Amino acid sequence: MGYKEIALKLPTDYTEEQLRFEIEKKINLKEFSYQIKRKSLDARNKHSIHWQMQVGVSSKHLKKNTLVKLPILHIPYRKRKEKVVVVGSGPAGFFSAYVLQKAGFNTTIIERGSEVDKRAEDIRAFEKTGIFNSASNYAFGEGGAGTFSDGKLTSRSKHILKEKGFIISNYIESGAPEEIRYMAYPHLGSENLNMLVKNLREKFLNLGGIFLFETFVNDLKIKNEIVTEVITDKGEIETDIVIIASGNSAYDTYRMLIKKGVIFRTKNFAIGSRVEHPQEIINTAQWGWKNVPGVKAAEYRLTSKGDGEFSVYTFCMCPGGTVVPAAAYANTNIVNGMSYYKRDGKFANAACVAGINLDKINGRLTLPEEALDWLENLEQSFYEYSGSYEIPYCGIKNFIRGKGSLSGVESSYPLGIKSAPLWDLLPLEVSSSLKEGLKDFCGKIKGFDSGIIMGLDSKSSSPIQVLRGNNMLCDCFDNLYIAGEGSGYSGGIMSSGADGIKIAFAIIEKF
Repeated sequence: MGYKEIALKLPTDYTEEQLRFEIEKKINLKEFSYQIKRKSLDARNKHSIHWQMQVGVSSKHLKKNTLVKLPILHIPYRKRKEKVVVVGSGPAGFFSAYVLQKAGFNTTIIERGSEVDKRAEDIRAFEKTGIFNSASNYAFGEGGAGTFSDGKLTSRSKHILKEKGFIISNYIESGAPEEIRYMAYPHLGSENLNMLVKNLREKFLNLGGIFLFETFVNDLKIKNEIVTEVITDKGEIETDIVIIASGNSAYDTYRMLIKKGVIFRTKNFAIGSRVEHPQEIINTAQWGWKNVPGVKAAEYRLTSKGDGEFSVYTFCMCPGGTVVPAAAYANTNIVNGMSYYKRDGKFANAACVAGINLDKINGRLTLPEEALDWLENLEQSFYEYSGSYEIPYCGIKNFIRGKGSLSGVESSYPLGIKSAPLWDLLPLEVSSSLKEGLKDFCGKIKGFDSGIIMGLDSKSSSPIQVLRGNNMLCDCFDNLYIAGEGSGYSGGIMSSGADGIKIAFAIIEKF
């Protein structure tokens, strides 16, 4: 069987028959099978928006060429006596636990929040009543914060091919669309993530793993640099290995770890707000049309030098999405973005953030505990402003000018928006950078200045980073690992899942 990869240019609403016809023309053969390798939208020419595709074609009539295969993650199995406790069920926690269970360890996942169906009910109740549930919300619960998001699977890391392939394959086996293998910017959508985390849980349980929901880890018992027990609100669990993968919202967990001697350092991170526009404005600016057949909704990714002190960029853009109340703790008020697979909502939103350095802002070295306090105080100040989960907002034009107000605005946010001088609620250094960044963005996307900017988005990255060696262990510990966004080494579904898998393999090699 011969093999050849070809490049094709196809209309946005192409059919399978058109695709096969274009392949036939390219290879001058009628008998073949094919697999899409990569697919990306080319909208540079608004009069000729099309898909650019890389297709792998197999046929007995083609010359034999070596098919380049992606590296595969091989998990060595042997029955092992070691017990592993994984704290957190987001991508880092789940995939580390899943790999270790497949390798023969005795693995338990502890999740402070609820299983996904109950979590979804609790979130719906919160959005109707404004009554916050500290154990089951947008931050905590099965699948982590990413379960209620756009479900983007992109990552800038170039050293996770095996891990990425493993994650993608398991998502597809659990019901995700096949297209996530080849789309240039794949995404799952929140409704698919709800289904996937449940199906993945069943795979883990069928391997003999244990899943404990609504169980909060409040301490560790440590002897001679070895964690011997994980202390929860429901009792103690003996363990040989501990992985903390509790996400970057778990301030209480990280404060506990610092007290137990885990060494962290502060790092650069990003904060800002969410910008929101009617999706049609973004579609028209990016495509020249309100709709393009065969394409869900237009996206954007914007960067700016800001005021020269801190750079500004958009992050986690959610086409056809909603802005959601993402507080992890009572009496704090932060926002995030979410969208469904079809991306067919009325609005588009994105985080608009400034990358900051707390040492520069404070004029001195900032300790990890101080970084957590600084961020939590800011999140509390946004709650105090409205006294509820209603969020402050203003027009993008108002924010740039630092004056004026806007009323009668429609938004996707479910708990209400309140006109406010948002530029005064953010730290001065952040506001200054965002103002300059927004000026740039208004020049790059027509109609961008007609949107609104709202709330506090403080979860794009962690303000602290654990010190860990090449063996992935926390410094000064023999069996404690910290994975995912809260470790300070990853961000997003794919890189966090890969970080968890790398830790799992470090454990396999050690034990």
